[in-house]
Amino acid sequence: MSATASSPDTAPPPSARGTVRWWREPLLHFIVLGALLFGLDRAVNGRPDEAREIVVDEAVDAEAIKVFREARGREPGEDELYALRRVWLDNEVLYREGLALQMDKGDKAIRDRVIFKALSMINAGLQRPAADDAVLKEWFEKNRVKYDEPARYDFQEAVLAGDATEGAASAFAAALNGGTSSDEKAGLRVFKARPHPTIVQSYGPEFAQALEALPRDTWRALRQGDGWRVVKLDAVVAARPAVFESLRNVVHQDWTDHVMAEQRSAAVRMLAKKYTVKVEAGTP
Repeated sequence: MSATASSPDTAPPPSARGTVRWWREPLLHFIVLGALLFGLDRAVNGRPDEAREIVVDEAVDAEAIKVFREARGREPGEDELYALRRVWLDNEVLYREGLALQMDKGDKAIRDRVIFKALSMINAGLQRPAADDAVLKEWFEKNRVKYDEPARYDFQEAVLAGDATEGAASAFAAALNGGTSSDEKAGLRVFKARPHPTIVQSYGPEFAQALEALPRDTWRALRQGDGWRVVKLDAVVAARPAVFESLRNVVHQDWTDHVMAEQRSAAVRMLAKKYTVKVEAGTP
């Protein structure tokens, strides 16, 4: 049993309607999902009697989840899985169009080459956008987090060998502050100029916030997830806001890439309207 939609623009789950930024990067079709392009050729959608039907089933999701897990070390969220499906569907449409235009001559078994040829055809028809400073400044402000220099932290972590409870961590921090060498009970990790976003990604927002509030040169026990860490903050370099004028060329290129990617996606969506997309029952 399957649910049928007349076009690939079926409504995503509510949480997936927001922008999923990472998957919109122009080269993502050929980097993040490279393995996916080879794995689902004839096994899923290659039957000649289904030239106008694209089936998104559990095999598609399973391969997408596998590739994502290998790249990121975790399972994709709902928004991310929806984005992976969209990338796969775009590639499938390009593959079908490439076959229809006989772009597979000489390399029928190499799916990604057919997709690349079809996408090259679309790229040839794109118009490079023009922009003035007002447009670029608006883009710059909306994406300032990409350009601002984040705060950076020098800190050390004395890794407890064994019991990592709050009591043990607090006692060890007190011993270190009293002059005990960290080598006696733990290994020492030294971090230099660690960007704030990286700390958040590695340790979590609560740990990052607690680290920011630490006094300098004092060992403290900080909660991180379900455990405790003993850390000492050595130095902080404050965040610095980016200046548009000094980054204008970079901003211009980023904006151009973004607009071209939107044009490219819109062109693929138009091609996709000629296909019927089926999401098989049992596919999340």
